[in-house]
Amino acid sequence: MELLQFESELMLKLEEEDGLVITAKGIGTERILANLIKVHSRPENLVLILGTCTREEEYVFEQLKAEDVQPLPKVITSECGVNDRYELYMQGGTVFVTSRILVIDMLVGRVPVDLITGIIIYRAHKILQTCQEAFILRLYRQKNKKGFIKALSSSPCAFTRGFCYVQRIMRNLFVRQLYLWPRFHAVVNSSLEQVKPVVIEIQVTMTTSMQAIQMSLLELMDVCVKEVKKMNPTLDTDELTLENFVSKSYDKIIKFQLDPIWNQLGPKTHRLVADLKTLRTILIYLTQYDCITFYSLLKSIRDSVTNNFLISDWLFLDAAESMFLQAHARVFGSENKKKIAKTASGVKVFVKPEVSPKWEALIGVLTEVLEDVKSLPDAAPVLIVVEDERTCVQVKDLLCNGPEILLTTLYNQLLNPDMKDGTQDGIIKSDRLKENSKKNKSHKKKGKIVAASQHDHVDSKVDDDNETADSTVRNTPNETSLVQATLIHAVHGGKETMDLQRLLTEHCPKYIVMYDADMEVVRQLEVFQATRPQLSLHVYFLMYKDSAEEQRYLTTLRKEKEAFEYLIKERASMVVPENRDGKTFDHPDLIRDVTPANQTVNTRKAGGAVQSTVQQKVIVDLREFRSDLPSLIHRRGIDIEPITLEVGDYILTPKTCVERKSLNDLIGSLNSGRLYAQVQAMNRYYRQPILLIEFDQNKGFSLRGKYCLSTGVSTMNVISKLILLTIHFPRLRLLWSPSPHVSSEMFELLKLGKDQPDAGHAVKITSQETEEELSNKYAVAPQDFLSHLPGISFRNVRPMMKNATSLADLITKSKEELNEVLENSNLAKKLWEALHQSVKISDNQLSAKSTFSKNLTKKTK
Repeated sequence: MELLQFESELMLKLEEEDGLVITAKGIGTERILANLIKVHSRPENLVLILGTCTREEEYVFEQLKAEDVQPLPKVITSECGVNDRYELYMQGGTVFVTSRILVIDMLVGRVPVDLITGIIIYRAHKILQTCQEAFILRLYRQKNKKGFIKALSSSPCAFTRGFCYVQRIMRNLFVRQLYLWPRFHAVVNSSLEQVKPVVIEIQVTMTTSMQAIQMSLLELMDVCVKEVKKMNPTLDTDELTLENFVSKSYDKIIKFQLDPIWNQLGPKTHRLVADLKTLRTILIYLTQYDCITFYSLLKSIRDSVTNNFLISDWLFLDAAESMFLQAHARVFGSENKKKIAKTASGVKVFVKPEVSPKWEALIGVLTEVLEDVKSLPDAAPVLIVVEDERTCVQVKDLLCNGPEILLTTLYNQLLNPDMKDGTQDGIIKSDRLKENSKKNKSHKKKGKIVAASQHDHVDSKVDDDNETADSTVRNTPNETSLVQATLIHAVHGGKETMDLQRLLTEHCPKYIVMYDADMEVVRQLEVFQATRPQLSLHVYFLMYKDSAEEQRYLTTLRKEKEAFEYLIKERASMVVPENRDGKTFDHPDLIRDVTPANQTVNTRKAGGAVQSTVQQKVIVDLREFRSDLPSLIHRRGIDIEPITLEVGDYILTPKTCVERKSLNDLIGSLNSGRLYAQVQAMNRYYRQPILLIEFDQNKGFSLRGKYCLSTGVSTMNVISKLILLTIHFPRLRLLWSPSPHVSSEMFELLKLGKDQPDAGHAVKITSQETEEELSNKYAVAPQDFLSHLPGISFRNVRPMMKNATSLADLITKSKEELNEVLENSNLAKKLWEALHQSVKISDNQLSAKSTFSKNLTKKTK
């Protein structure tokens, strides 16, 4: 893989000193990752790669295989056994591994931490202080002071939110250097400008109806934005602008601004936020899809609002009425343009839906490309880049069937699903359309359209057997209306970004049509052209002029530029300590606690002298490593031992077991009854069962409504179910925690002065009968009765049930037999006396009983 000039300089800087690399979107972090792996792919090394997905790993494998790199990286997933993972680590080389598996292997000593050559972090902007990757790096630096840490990210905007975010990320990564590579960097610019693709920018003019609808939508959104600001004057309104609500970062802005106070906002603000989201969706549909799909969306919104009696205020504005009328006219035409056609069943209205201007521009571009292809010795494929899967399918149908047939099909599917043919109410096929269909049957097509989605390739051959073949043949000079192969790629059909790279490498298209503008794709095409100077790339850039689509694209460019300018200023002013890399022993983050958790304080001695130095420990279920809590527990100086637990999530002491629930999990477990079974199991095995309920301190939290005044108990209410749970299990304690930080602090307080849990005992508990087996083996009512008898506790109730088949059998047991089971003579004596001694009622009790009976008789009379 030949590197560009800026890539070579970036690699050299990373080799000189570890650091965080932030590049502009699309200029090739995946190429940097592949080259880092190539450099370190030697058996004597052990390099771990974190943060990649399956598709990205496949792309790296393909690149390394093409260059005959040996040995190839290994992949460790949950399918690998414990022994297999150890052997893979010991073989050396580069290893793709998930963070959840690696942190467990590090804690149990399955991976030789001191032998790790280095760790590469992909998508470094997702590193947080409590995430698994940060935990892994902390464990790594505690035992390994020589290995490297290299982090890559292509999301500069992600580092601009929050106070000193980039500095906190660098601290968690244990790196001192910040490498910034924006698109306007001199070296990047010179590398990509040496061989540039030929760009043909086509500004598509929206129809009059589309322009009117866009103006109405922007007016409606502006009204909603102003209303949100008016009702919430305390909010930071700098980000609440119409431009931001139109852009792609709308959801992030809303989440960042309103999530912390969501439960404090009134119902009208909630409705306005939902209205803004709806209007933004409508605005996207206007330029993204056809007139029928757009009108169908408006119709469904109006119908759903009417049926649910949740009428939004914007529906009553004049702009909304104008939008509905214009959308209707785009499908059914205005009154003066309607045509009449007579049929056997009477007079029908024939309408001609408005053809999308982008469709016409796309057909024109393909016609032009066809003329260029004729002069080439080998037919080069054409790549059409679209926004999503729906557009991908629509463009494929457009090229196969033509605009009129496609619009007819869409109308039948979306607006008249009962229509079986063109003779019913609605659209009637025109004579021209029928003629085109007949012509297409006679054409012998040899072209091929491939809809290249994120996950597969769907071939649709256009030949003489296809009755709805390409109707665009009338626009071309000969029968071959399409090029030999047309590839259609959906940018946001999935979360992976490597598919376009794979598509470009495999097919090397000479002509690329940007049906939908995307900044990252544009950069990828620049890198593709720069790495293949022999290929003259032609890029056709389609965009609606003066549209919200154009504004979103320009806003994306501006925000990335501003993000890099902000990061450049941050880098110039940040203070980086010498020990930031964690290679010394005085790094504050490598000291697991300010007050070591392995010391027990004796409060009876003056000054709280240290009484013992027993290292504290918490047993953690393996599934809990998806959360942040184990990392924070370890950071407080408490050792964690990961094992598989069937009862509880955390074992704090031999008597204390904790089941952790998030709010969503709590509600789901209460509704399904699973939480009852979990608490029942904890109550049987542990004397102090605890239910830990964690909620996000950055989001609004309330289990009850703002004006809920009911004091009754309902089985449908979450609070009522929690109350019933605590009534049924009196020993159960509830802990409410606003964050994992608070949870770890509470765990440490609960462990003070207590014995440490035994993993061997916990394993024995998990290996016993499950709750379902216990309920089938023992009757619940006699078991509850037995547990309340004198001398019976949660420790000995199970052995007693195993040695007594029934309560009647229990009564026949002698003191010696009970002592043998309970292993305690005092408890055996209490139980035997409770079962065999008669209950005597004193004279005072008899007198009180007689008086109560007389009073009750009088009241009934």
